[in-house]
Amino acid sequence: MKLHEYQAKSLFASVGIPIPRGIPATSPGQAASAYTALQQQCVGSTPFVCSVKAQLHAGGRGKAGGILIAQSADEAAAHAAKLLGRRLVTHQTGPEGLRVSAVLLEERMAVAAERYLAVTIDRFHARPIVLASPQGGVDIEAVAAASPEAILREPIEITRGLSPEALARIASWLKFAGAHAERGRHIVQALWRLFESSDASLVEINPLIVTEDGRVLALDAKMTLDDNALFRHPELARLHDESQEHPLELKASQIGLSYVGLDGTIGCLVNGAGLAMATNDIIKLSGGAPANFLDVGGGANVEQVTKAFAIILADPRVRAILVNIFGGIMRCDWIAQGLLNATQQLQVTVPIVVRLQGTNVEEGRRLLTHLPAAPPARAARSAAGGGAAQAGVKRLNLISVDGLAEAARKVVELANAAQG
Repeated sequence: MKLHEYQAKSLFASVGIPIPRGIPATSPGQAASAYTALQQQCVGSTPFVCSVKAQLHAGGRGKAGGILIAQSADEAAAHAAKLLGRRLVTHQTGPEGLRVSAVLLEERMAVAAERYLAVTIDRFHARPIVLASPQGGVDIEAVAAASPEAILREPIEITRGLSPEALARIASWLKFAGAHAERGRHIVQALWRLFESSDASLVEINPLIVTEDGRVLALDAKMTLDDNALFRHPELARLHDESQEHPLELKASQIGLSYVGLDGTIGCLVNGAGLAMATNDIIKLSGGAPANFLDVGGGANVEQVTKAFAIILADPRVRAILVNIFGGIMRCDWIAQGLLNATQQLQVTVPIVVRLQGTNVEEGRRLLTHLPAAPPARAARSAAGGGAAQAGVKRLNLISVDGLAEAARKVVELANAAQG
């Protein structure tokens, strides 16, 4: 679960990480009041200038017009009106963008230097790790590509935390000296403490700035929490902003399915994360593009399978569906019954390629022969679709195959034909 910048900064402040003064707002009126309140707090700044920052779960806001400058309460209200409710498109959101439901009004800082600091999970070595770079203010991926030697990777022994020597190395790498070195060590330690206590998978400051008057502050903040640990943090779970979720991903999560929307045209329904990734890979290798990652898991029932089909069919980009099931705990006849239910309840207008292997496979295949006939237009397309389908199923344009490579080749062929 991702947090907004203002939410993450509130948690930063709770562990002693210094942040600029800021106030979130969800309406133009609140933005005007926030500007006035900040102006009173920041005595001596004339005219008082603040940033109006769109809050969304993606980077690249500045380049997309999501950070505006206000020098009066009226201007702050006007900027908020321009941003709130808008779907902001950045290089991380995809073409549909994300809706802005809040803005953060924050004092402008005179920046002398920018750094990068984060705590995340090193999945290759199954441990937390600190990432630090003196090159802040840009995506860490860009730094890694252009100057990999600029990134310090400091592993964390989870039972011991960060040693004084490790803290000193990180502060030195960030080019902090003197009083700044002590502040840097404090921020690193606090960042690790927040990461550990909130069961986070990422806590990031980019940039961590040194101001012209010598302060060290977190100018931006990003946090991602482990969904599996949210039951231990009900106060953090309440910070979830559903408006930032892909509608189909949100719907899938509510019924216990692992779904990630992608940009392709081939819907995938698979059991098991590893098999789902392999299915996506073989579709790409066959010249197609998956529309989703969908793992129905090992314990899904017929109702969940039916709902999984509904989620796939709700994506207007889907031109064909590949069902790839290796039955273990998940039985092939459950998948077949879910598909049968879907065809009875939904308007199925795309061809479906099915590969079933494993538990109750024969019963699953028998059920598939009893699928209802497709609408006339689909039946005509199915008749031209080929002889790989069983006789009773062919009318729905459902094709049953045994091999994964053959299934991928066929579904790519059908999706390309549907696109015209």
